[in-house]
Amino acid sequence: MDDKIDLQICLGSSCFSRGNKKIVKVVEEYIKANNLSGRVYFHGGHCFSKCEQGPTLLADGKYFHQLTEESVKEVLDKLFGL
Repeated sequence: MDDKIDLQICLGSSCFSRGNKKIVKVVEEYIKANNLSGRVYFHGGHCFSKCEQGPTLLADGKYFHQLTEESVKEVLDKLFGL
């Protein structure tokens, strides 16, 4: 794989029930709004076995837990230096 930042969202049922569908939409909109499609590989992953901490995002090897629509934007801002 090239030097794109790897963003992986847990697609397990627990994260889904905790709101990861909203997180996916926020991340996709963020990538588009900031013209980051060439810098990021955003995709779903199987259960990360961190169910009680979801929704969970794995960003370049680091886990971010209990994400909300606001907190995921903060994570992405830090990750991309925006």
